Amino acid sequence: MDNINRHLIALFGATASGKTSIAVEIAKHYPIEVISADSRQIRKKMSIGTAAPTIDELSAVRHHLIAIVEPNDPWTIEEWLRRAAIAANDIFSRNHIPLLLAGTGQYAWSFLDGIKIPSVPPDSEFRSDLEKIAELEGANVLHEKLRQIDNASADRIDYRNIRRVIRALEINHFTGRPVQPLMKTPPDFSWNIIGLDWDRSDLYDRADRRAELMYKIGLIEETNNLIEEYGTEFEALKSIGYAQSKDYINGLISKEKAIELTQLDTHRLIRMQDTWFRKDNFAIKWVEGNNPKSVLSAIEHIVGKHVR
Repeated sequence: MDNINRHLIALFGATASGKTSIAVEIAKHYPIEVISADSRQIRKKMSIGTAAPTIDELSAVRHHLIAIVEPNDPWTIEEWLRRAAIAANDIFSRNHIPLLLAGTGQYAWSFLDGIKIPSVPPDSEFRSDLEKIAELEGANVLHEKLRQIDNASADRIDYRNIRRVIRALEINHFTGRPVQPLMKTPPDFSWNIIGLDWDRSDLYDRADRRAELMYKIGLIEETNNLIEEYGTEFEALKSIGYAQSKDYINGLISKEKAIELTQLDTHRLIRMQDTWFRKDNFAIKWVEGNNPKSVLSAIEHIVGKHVR
């Protein structure tokens, strides 16, 4: 194939929308390599609960930023952006097309928009202290602490988003000043976005079936192995599927209840992802999620415009 001229294609879609299977199909026709924009699939030993690509899928198309850190390792979006840029340059160097699979909207948009995020290392002890405040005194108390030192960030961040509140407090603690407005530097590549459009009820059904399959193929066993090796207090264990499996292991809920709660939390995640993948965003070309031919046609149109 001719030179791609540093053009990236992004595939946006909520969880269970079929991004990976479509990437495998695209790879049969075009020299793509996947950059995963998924904040959970970065973790090793957490493949079932994160719906990470299977061995066959990884063999069918090269993936970047999958299973790259230990389950309990600290992680920030800054580090993901740094590694994503390295991955994109690596792919371009082989004259291949980076295909950004975006499940975590914040990661994807930050990368495409060239957002520069303050490089403040995570402080696990500081975070743990704040998490205890939120747990014992309430998220609103933690949010009020932020308002006292950084009113602009408090206005911008919902008090229920404890992780973002803690991160803003952490940046203030480290730098001694409020969180600064994010700077944007256009990336050194051009891009197009294709969105996988699904009827909400159909997407819920797909997510429900996937949750049932996760438990069937070993999510509880995977969770138990994580607990035995890393304990019960690391952040990734609080994510969907693992939190419910942990409660089952501890005898707090039945397996059937764990599956039900996993499904409900996944529905909630899908609704939240809609705020990142908006249907009225004209930067996204929406195609039917259940029609791979439509996706291939959209990819063909993009490649045709950017191949020299």
